[in-house]
Amino acid sequence: MAAISEFFSTQHRACDRVFEKMEEAVSRDDWPQAESLYKELSRDTLQHFSNEEEGLFPLFEETTGMQAGPTQVMRGEHVELRELLQRIGDAVQARDRDEALGTAETFFLFLQQHNVKEEQVLYPMADQVLQGVLPELSDKVPGFTPSGE
Repeated sequence: MAAISEFFSTQHRACDRVFEKMEEAVSRDDWPQAESLYKELSRDTLQHFSNEEEGLFPLFEETTGMQAGPTQVMRGEHVELRELLQRIGDAVQARDRDEALGTAETFFLFLQQHNVKEEQVLYPMADQVLQGVLPELSDKVPGFTPSGE
């Protein structure tokens, strides 16, 4: 069972869908819709990062003993992604279409590269090494269930 991969990858796809809708709203200069979708995107993305940084990563590090491995790389990328996300929000708030779309493009390309690393490297490793502690992960990550349901 690949409960971890499935759960976290599903969060990636959900954020991608909101991002695409937000980008479309910005393209149409539908600023109220763009602002609403940006808030949803920001909330969901930051919650996903929190799920990883406060739940998955510490448990992975504790179980594997890897402190300077893939989780450290992902944390560093989260910092950069948070900054880009904030820049998108600032541009949407200022109704600066060019800045919003340009920063959104940079954010999305970086995010997709980040997600591929998680989905192809980190999550499969976590699925294997964390099978015995899935209930503990469930306690730390809202919505995660050990069965992957």
